[in-house]
Amino acid sequence: MSSAQSKASLPVIKRLPKYYRYLTSLQAEGRDKISSSELARMMGTTASQVRQDFNCFGGFGQQGIGYKVDVLLSEIGKLLFGDGELLPTVLIGAGRLGTAVSSFISRDTNGYRLIGAFDTNPALVGKEVAGVAIRPLEDLEKFCAENKPVVAVLCVPRQSAMELSGELVRLGIQGFWNFSHYDLSVEYPDVTVENVHLGDSLMSLGYRLRNLDNG
Repeated sequence: MSSAQSKASLPVIKRLPKYYRYLTSLQAEGRDKISSSELARMMGTTASQVRQDFNCFGGFGQQGIGYKVDVLLSEIGKLLFGDGELLPTVLIGAGRLGTAVSSFISRDTNGYRLIGAFDTNPALVGKEVAGVAIRPLEDLEKFCAENKPVVAVLCVPRQSAMELSGELVRLGIQGFWNFSHYDLSVEYPDVTVENVHLGDSLMSLGYRLRNLDNG
């Protein structure tokens, strides 16, 4: 990691995909340049915040001129996707949730390559998700030794994640996309974890709807 990237906080990093999404739309519309204030309006933040975010990575624009959309999109793409090499990824839990998220994992634009899927349900073994055959969980160790995945997507219950996570770390997994409601980052602080709590998101939506300021 470069010194510029190492000083970026997690909130800044989490804003990068949103910048990338908006800039992709601008490029599709044929836009050539955009100012920090206009980009801030799209993002729902301030021009100062946009400039601060980009300064974490060396800055991408010129004072008074703004940003070239294609250059900014390219630079943020490098931050998100590196040199373009897709991260080899395994899916643990190929039920309804695993099937639903597998299409996101396997899209080249997300920077991942789904190479294996595993489940304990014999009825699923031999079937496919996103073009990848579902294997029995007992094949996991041999598969990891041969194929060296670095990311695991956990679409299993909390208890299963607790039982499997240590083994996955031992097998070389460096990052988790975690749907299990078990906070892996507490147990394994040196592993990169992105926790996805769908229930939390729904509850937050409910709170905001029930507490609208109608005044």
